Amino acid sequence: MLATREPKAKSAPPNGRIKIGAVAKHFGISVDLLRLYEREGLVLPIKSPKGTRYFTEQDYPWIETVLRLVREARLNFAGIRHLLALLPCWELRNCGHERRKNCSITKDPTAPCWTNRACCTDSHECYTCPVYRAAPACENLKALLAHNPFPVQN
Repeated sequence: MLATREPKAKSAPPNGRIKIGAVAKHFGISVDLLRLYEREGLVLPIKSPKGTRYFTEQDYPWIETVLRLVREARLNFAGIRHLLALLPCWELRNCGHERRKNCSITKDPTAPCWTNRACCTDSHECYTCPVYRAAPACENLKALLAHNPFPVQN
């Protein structure tokens, strides 16, 4: 009698992680665009030991915000990074006055603090960074998108 093999069950990524391809499909964009946003320091995926990129549903509001900043507010990557550099990371990370005064990260007005790897020891720490997590709720970004005078052109 021949043994029959049962089809291999697809194992779901742990902890609600969603593969980059599924995220791209959800937003109607390419995987390459998400990878570009990652290279530009705008989104931070979780990476497996083999390099597979994952996101969670917690990332969806931020990805949507970045897409709107590019499409509707017509900001380039440098403009978005500059706006993100204005986030009060010293407040969100509970830095004291002395630490803030001597912080090289807050002196760079061209990029958000999470792009400076000196502030976190590994990529998972950057992913859970309170400053990165607060970005979708940034009032300046919300105001920019709410009062956008530029119509979307197809």
